[in-house]
Amino acid sequence: EEQNLDHQQSWNLSPPLSLDILTKQDFLDLVEGLETEFRREFVAQHVDVDQDRVLIVGLMTENMTLERFEDGLAEIARLVDTAGGEVLQTMRQKRSQPHPQTVVGSGKVQEIALTVQTLGANLVVFDRDLSPAQVRNLEAQTGVRVVDRTEVILDIFAQRAQSRAGKLQVELAQLEYMLPRLTGRGQAMSRLGGGIGTRGPGETKLETERRAIQRRITRLQQEVNQLQAHRSRMRQRRQNQEVPTVAVVGYTNAGKSTLLNTLTNAEVYTADQLFATLDPTTRRLPIINTETGESISILLTDTVGFIHELPPPLVDSFRATLEEVTEADALLHMVDLSHPAWQSHIRSVMSILTEMPVTPGPILVAFNKIDEVDSDRLALAQEEFPQGVFISASQRLGLENLRHKLAQLVQYAISC
Repeated sequence: EEQNLDHQQSWNLSPPLSLDILTKQDFLDLVEGLETEFRREFVAQHVDVDQDRVLIVGLMTENMTLERFEDGLAEIARLVDTAGGEVLQTMRQKRSQPHPQTVVGSGKVQEIALTVQTLGANLVVFDRDLSPAQVRNLEAQTGVRVVDRTEVILDIFAQRAQSRAGKLQVELAQLEYMLPRLTGRGQAMSRLGGGIGTRGPGETKLETERRAIQRRITRLQQEVNQLQAHRSRMRQRRQNQEVPTVAVVGYTNAGKSTLLNTLTNAEVYTADQLFATLDPTTRRLPIINTETGESISILLTDTVGFIHELPPPLVDSFRATLEEVTEADALLHMVDLSHPAWQSHIRSVMSILTEMPVTPGPILVAFNKIDEVDSDRLALAQEEFPQGVFISASQRLGLENLRHKLAQLVQYAISC
């Protein structure tokens, strides 16, 4: 059973006409009139080659709440925006389960194709992962590129990677994602020249042979292993100096880098964007030992943001970065309390942490952006997380209390 969740149609139907009227109708004149109207519509919708004009498609299945579905659509729109695309419209469909060939039903695919033409879109983005066959089928029927959620996230990572280590890990993730998708792409191979899902710090044209890509993956994996070993030696050196470390984790755009900058006067890049930080940054923070009153130093490490259902290729290739989390003495879990889905974000982050090969240390939950929330939400969070700390990193609210709680957290972690 399919259900259309869209409230606007991209076409209209003429009322039934009698044969008398039809025989007097000048169809050539009608078609020319329609073409003139289309040309007028398309003047403002001419596709800009420098920016992806995106139609988002969401599928709500029976095991999904409406709230979770709408949060997911809002997130994919934010991801597209972060990747540099312009969201023109979002289309929705409700089905008990995805169509094996095209995700949405055949009628919806036709509607998508029509909307693409009407809006002048050049990219369709789905709010879920697609199989290579589904992408091929959808591209054949819509006539434009089709990408999934993972590909958008990989594209953002490709744009964000600054250090050699970051670029290395992104390229590995992209190639591991692309490898099963090389077969049968045919003409669509040339699509890998620009736009969301096509940028990468490594080889720009993926018209390489499967074997060549496999060789490159093997070499990149070896380099990531070396990177892991290097990071491990750096951590060992820090541990030998007996400086406690706290990793700052949290959903993407929770304010982790802003907090690090505010507390330590660091100059980590911050932006109101998803995945502004890819490379871990470690800074020293002096705090007061709550028992002895003497000043001690701890190391705060900013980490890559988490996201709901973080794509497996990224988890694997960013294992060197994520190890900063498992090797830390304790974790500071930042939560953007102003986000409507803050509770869902907490669950996503905790889910990723529990799947890590090494169980992370004790966790302090810090609720950020309290200056942007109402008293009801603040009260709810305080009730659910009585041990939490409530701050605004940008407005410097609650930071002394946070330092005090961090000191307690570190002392507890070291004594364990």
